[in-house]
Amino acid sequence: MTEPTQLRVFVNGKALFVPHGATALDAVRQLDPALADAIAAGERAVTDSRGLPVPPSSAATGGAVYRVVSARALRDQDPS
Repeated sequence: MTEPTQLRVFVNGKALFVPHGATALDAVRQLDPALADAIAAGERAVTDSRGLPVPPSSAATGGAVYRVVSARALRDQDPS
């Protein structure tokens, strides 16, 4: 049995297929390049399904759920 060539991930509720080696940012970019640019600029951030921050450079995994949120809102939640 061969391994699939792509991973299924979810970005803001939309199912996408990304290649192995893709990052969370790559997945967002596939859905919406302008949204990915906002993440790269620090205006937006990526969280997982629980609302925990996900580094944009982290490797995508099959079944991952990413949500794009306001970077400011995420910073405001930081208790430090």
